[in-house]
Amino acid sequence: MPRGKMVKVTAKKKPYVVRHSTIHGRGVFAAQKIRKGRLIIEYKGLRSSWDDAMERPDSDPDDSAHTFLFEIEDGSVIDARVRGNAARWINHSCAPNCAAYEDDDGRVFIEARRAIVPAEELTYDYRLSVEGRLTKKERAEYVCRCGAKKCRGTLLRRPKSP
Repeated sequence: MPRGKMVKVTAKKKPYVVRHSTIHGRGVFAAQKIRKGRLIIEYKGLRSSWDDAMERPDSDPDDSAHTFLFEIEDGSVIDARVRGNAARWINHSCAPNCAAYEDDDGRVFIEARRAIVPAEELTYDYRLSVEGRLTKKERAEYVCRCGAKKCRGTLLRRPKSP
């Protein structure tokens, strides 16, 4: 490269933006067209045991069901309350346009299940699991607000059929 010549280095533009969501609180929205199969973001945060994660304060003291915990295959969790990124703001939908998957190294990524248009909110199915039986009041804390035509009404994983 010739001396004195300036080279402009630009960071790759993120395909998403975080803003207010009509589903719940903050949400993540496509900032550009996102093609099916594109890896959008890694779900980042502190990796710990469930017990350690439960020792930390809730992400929202007024709503204990609002969580940034992502359970991974080995039984531990990624706690996006600590060192988390924008992935923690991706909301749930019963008809999601994204999916979460875990790679062989235990890293969690969000990818597009279909083509996503600019300004469309990114969502995936949380399929939350909670130990033990829930009271009616506790179950109400996990109500779904996605608005999908076939909304199952809850953020919780469907019980397995016997």
